[in-house]
Parts: sequence; structure tokens; C-alpha cells
Amino acid sequence: MPVDLSPGIPATLVIGYHTAVRILNDPDHFPADPRTWQRYVPGECPILPMLEWRPNALRSAGLDHLRYRQANTASIAEIDLHALHAVVERVAIPLVNTFCEDGAADLISQYAFPLTFEVLNTMLGCTPEIGHQVAMGMAAIFEGVNADKGNAMLTDALLELVTLKRKEPGDDITTRLLRQPAELSDVEMIHQLVTLYGAGIEPQQNLIVNTLLLMMTDDRFAGDVHGGSLSTRDALDEVLFTDPPMANYCVSFPKQPILIDGVWLPAHQPVVISMSGCNNDPAIGSGEYTDNRSHLAWGVGPHACPARSVAYLIVQEAIDQLLDALPELQLAADVEDLAWRPGPFHRALVSLPVVFPKSPPLPVF
Repeated sequence: MPVDLSPGIPATLVIGYHTAVRILNDPDHFPADPRTWQRYVPGECPILPMLEWRPNALRSAGLDHLRYRQANTASIAEIDLHALHAVVERVAIPLVNTFCEDGAADLISQYAFPLTFEVLNTMLGCTPEIGHQVAMGMAAIFEGVNADKGNAMLTDALLELVTLKRKEPGDDITTRLLRQPAELSDVEMIHQLVTLYGAGIEPQQNLIVNTLLLMMTDDRFAGDVHGGSLSTRDALDEVLFTDPPMANYCVSFPKQPILIDGVWLPAHQPVVISMSGCNNDPAIGSGEYTDNRSHLAWGVGPHACPARSVAYLIVQEAIDQLLDALPELQLAADVEDLAWRPGPFHRALVSLPVVFPKSPPLPVF
């Protein structure tokens, strides 16, 4: 399907599941390197920071991709998932305590964002001050509003983090990346961290929020808040199919014109996978989501998310901590009145207002 990602920026949007899987598993014909494409894109284009070339696994092909991918997967693999449970709990409970006595909250600004932000900063060994700059820059890039300034802010903050970790190494992903055999330069380190922050803040926050929205508005899950039969994991699996946190992404750039399903795709023009469209393709739609992992929310092929088990754990633990503390959460607005943030790639609410019976603060250990 031909689309414009931004005025004057044409692309092809893939909404067929089997076509998407074919493309995602064919990096030779559909490489992720955008450098030829971006030569002809104005520097002020609002989506450029989301798609431009960076020396990292997401925007590289061939041996470069392999080198960056191996460094990232090895660093992520050393995360102690048992300890991560405790990190999420340590962050979640004080956040809940800031609003539990009020009887109302915005679950994005008061819970989902600060939680994902602090947990990721802990995993990366990032100070709160540097992390704040990272978060502001990343939000501008995702929304395409002042994206060039956001990109500069993000780069400056991550260079500060890399410099800090070279001087003061720790038990964190940033330090482990610096120690990889790939011997990443400061510039390469910045762009590995861009990917980790890009995947670790916005999509995880959106997955928490979109899952909570489903659980509060669908009777099959609303009952679970009060002890029903469907679990948080069931809700997560359904949202990853029907309302994934990244609606459209997994971008590639064909090296030459290529015929796919009777359609010629132009050379060096973005091919964007609609995870939302593909997951809901009638050709594969069964309506059964429990224990179904065939969705494309994590991507497929050589660029698939290497941290899905980490993301599942963080999101599920964040939701369970909240619902254990406030089991009678209810949406404080009509669903149709909720506002969604701008941007062609993510599926992100502006706010998620809720009400609940006032509750005393939880003990913090």
C-alpha cells in the first residue's frame, strides 16, 4: 500500500502477514541500511531521526549488522531476570504510593512512564539527570515534533553516559557493551544506546498502558482485576496482536526495484511493516490470542527484538504490581474520548485517567 510517512516522503506500507514475514526474513533484498534513501530527504524532515542511518544493528546490514547485533545480544543476555523482578517492584511501589491516597491518577505520567524510565536507567547504569535528557529527546523523535532538536539532545546525553561508564564501569548493559570484543567507539556506543532507549521507553510504556486499557474496558479482563480467569499475560498477548505499542515500523530499503505480490516496490524507498495491520490480517486471524506468539510485535528475522523476555517481564510485573495494590482500578473517561499522540509509528495514548478507592500507602522494603 503506497503511503506518505510525512509530506513528500513516500513509502510502502505492508499490511499482509505472510508478505511481511517474507520481507523480514530477506535482508539481502530488504536491507535496513537507509543511507541511499536519506541523501534525498530534507534534513528538517520530522521522521528522519526515526529512520536515518546510525551505526547500530537496527540501521545496518551485512557484517556491520552482525557485529552490532552480537554485541547487543551478549550484553542483554547477562541481565539477571530474577533480580529484575526486584528492580521493578522497588520502582513500582513508591510510584503507587504517590497517588494511592488520591483515588485518581494518570497512569502514564504517574506510573507507566516513570517506571519504564527508571527501570531502564537502572539496567543501563544511567543517572537520573542524564536519563531525563534522554527521555525528552526520545519523545520528540517519536512524535516528530522538533525531532532534530530532540535528536541532538539525545546524542549529547548518551555521549555523557558513555564517558561516565568508561570512567566508572558498573554491572550494567552500557559497561558490558563497552567490554564486548566489537570494541565499539564512542559514536557507535551512542547509537547502540539510542536503540536500547528507543525500544525500552516508548514501546514498553505503551504496552503497559494499552494492556491496562484493555483490562479495564473488556469484561473478559475487567473481571481479572477482581479475581477473574484471564491473566495479565493473556491480556499482553492480545494487545501485542490487536493494539501493538509500535503500530508501524521494521523499516527496510530495497537495493533495487523488486516485485512482491504483483506490486513493484521502488529501490531505496522505505518499506514499512504495519505490525498492527499484519497481526489482524484476515488470512491468519483466528481470534485466539492466549499463548499465541505468532504476532509481529517483536519483529521477525535477523532484526527481531533481542530483549523480548526482558520486556515481557518488566511489563507484566509493572501491571501486576499496580493491580495488586489497586485491584478496583476503573477508567475515568469514555474510551472514545481518550486522545492518541501524533506520529506514524507508535500507538500511544496522551493520558490514561483512572479512579479507584483511596488506599493507604504500601510498605517499602
